[in-house]
This record gives sequence, structure tokens and C-alpha cells, in this order.
Amino acid sequence: MPDTTPRPLGVALIGYAFMGRAHSQAWRTVPAAFDVPETARKVIVGRDEQAVAEAARRLDWEEHATDWREVIARDDIDIVDICTPGFLHAEIAIAALEAGKHVLCEKPLANDTAEAEAMVEAARAATARGQVAALGFTYRRVPALALAKQFVDAGRLGTIRQAKAAYLQDWLVDAQAPMSWRLRKETAGSGALGDIGSHAIDQIQHLTGQQVRAVRGRLATMVPERPGDDGPEPVTVDDAAWANLELDGGAIASVEVSRMATGAKNSLRIELFGSEGALRFDLENPNELWFLDATAPVAEQGYSRVLVTEPEHPYLEAWWPQGHVLGWENAFTHQARDLLLAIRDGDEHRFSPDFAEGLALQRVLDAIIDSDAADGITITL
Repeated sequence: MPDTTPRPLGVALIGYAFMGRAHSQAWRTVPAAFDVPETARKVIVGRDEQAVAEAARRLDWEEHATDWREVIARDDIDIVDICTPGFLHAEIAIAALEAGKHVLCEKPLANDTAEAEAMVEAARAATARGQVAALGFTYRRVPALALAKQFVDAGRLGTIRQAKAAYLQDWLVDAQAPMSWRLRKETAGSGALGDIGSHAIDQIQHLTGQQVRAVRGRLATMVPERPGDDGPEPVTVDDAAWANLELDGGAIASVEVSRMATGAKNSLRIELFGSEGALRFDLENPNELWFLDATAPVAEQGYSRVLVTEPEHPYLEAWWPQGHVLGWENAFTHQARDLLLAIRDGDEHRFSPDFAEGLALQRVLDAIIDSDAADGITITL
């Protein structure tokens, strides 16, 4: 009698650097934390044979390869996880979807709107075949931010009138910090705006449930050149960006992002202000959500700290006893969990954000760039 036991879902990871390490950790931990379909970490892919071989050993992948095209053609690969620089997203994702694979692609979706549109077309055809095309805005899976979304959806804030998001880092403060692919427009698309600004804008839209309808933006490149392999090299993307956003539900939002904010290591600060309450969050204290109930008597009002470690909180049923905090990497495990459940349940629309949401966000990013180029005028989407 033939063996009808389903085989593990084969995962291929494209990229082995910062995000590749984070995603590798997620694929290792997700089966221990959650009841999900079984997976096999089949192959990790990179251009440098020696480096990717070492990554496979260190990150616990069965194999390594240097040609992603050969990998996505394999019958034992079901999920393609893309952790490459943005300029490679479109080609790999489209090819993987056309090869019948489920795809998880790191944010932002693409380097420009034209690439993102092509990816969405491929995703539409793939979802019609039952495939999942998922976009990795991982901070949606931080338990405190998932709880914030529950507060908003339950009406605890009333009508949201104003939102603020600031994503600040300082890893480029030193003018002698070396050149990298993140500082070249041809590989990164944009600088702080696309890299971390995309997270800030995604959180504003996701938490409020409102979409950006108009923007006014400014960009700044504070260090115009960096040390390269062959001498000074021009920086062709922004170091920092600011934007005012008008949302279709009537709220106004402000966004500030920077890689030049001295003393800020990885601070994504989010504030929501509603008619009946307010919320605030900082990624440098990821287990805390602060909530103000404006329906309480004014003499009793003030922000209350919610330590998001209870089993009743989002994703926490899989982890540790109350008060035992989680870290930045756990959100990647939650992302893998949600992707695997979407595949298991046969609901290609279950995972959010999808490629279409990534395209909508790319249009916002492009509008901010266009606004800056036009001396800060308002751009309507």
C-alpha cells in the first residue's frame, strides 16, 4: 500500500544575511512553539559559495545553493522565502509564483511601483491556483502591536483623529560608516524611507484601518558620500524622511524616519489619538503597550502600562509564563506560523499583508518621493 502521509513542506530561503538569519530562526522555532504543518529547511541560497555554505551550516539548513532559479524549479520546494535586497524581489517572486510555490517576500515589496504592479499580477494568478503570496511586514506580529490592533477594532479609542509614527535609528551617524547596498538607489530603491519608513506607514494604515489618500513629504541626505571599496562613493538615497499623511477615514498622521538619530537604536514609536482613548508603543520596549481610557473621569485618566505577556494576548499562548518577556525575533516566528496556517487551511487570502497591500504602500512611498522632488507639495493618491 502506498504511503499517503503528507511530506513536510520544503522551504527555500533566498538570502543569508541579516534578514536571512532572522527568518532562519523563525523556521527553526515555529514547529516547537505552534501546531503548524511540518516543514523541512531544505536549502539556503546565496551568491557566494563559501559564505552560503557556512550560513547553511550555522543556520541549520540541509543544503546550500548559488542559483535560485534551479532551486525554485525543484519539486521538493513548496515555500520560497525571499530575503534579498529589494532590487531582486520582483524577479525572484514572480518566477517562484509562476513555478507554483508559496512565497514570503520581505518588505518593501519592490523598489518602485512598476515592479510592484508586476508582482501583484503574478500573485493574482497564483492565488487563483491556491498559492499564498505573503509580504513580510513582521511588526504586525509583535504581540503588543497585535493587541493595539484589537483595542482599535473593539472601539476602545473611539474615532481615531490623529496618529504619529517615528522610526529612528543611529547606525549611520558616523560619517565614516562604509558604503553598502542600502545606500545605493539602484539596489535599495530608497533609503530610510523605504527601509524603515515603510514599517511606520504600514503600522499607521494597519492599526487605524484607514488608507493614505494624500501625502506631503521631505527627504534629506545628510552625509552625501561614504567610504567605498575604491574610495569615496556618493550616497544616492535618503538618510531621513518626514511626511504628513491624510487618511481616508479623516485622520491625519505624521511620519518621521531616520538612520541619523543619535542615541536611537531601533525605536519605532507609535501613538494613536482617538475620541475615547489613546495608545502608544515603542519597539525598544516591545512587551509594553500604553493605553489611556478617555471615557474614565478626567481626575482618573492617565496612561496605563499593559505588560503584553499574558496567555490571552496575541500569540502568547505558545510561549512562557506571565511576565516572561519575548524578543524582537519572536515576531518572525509568528509570521511563519501565520503563513503555514494559511497554507494548511487552503485560504490564500488569509495572510495579511499580501502583495496588493504592498503595492498600495509602494504608491505611498513613491508619492512622498514625488512630493519632495516638487518642493513639498501635497500629492493625492
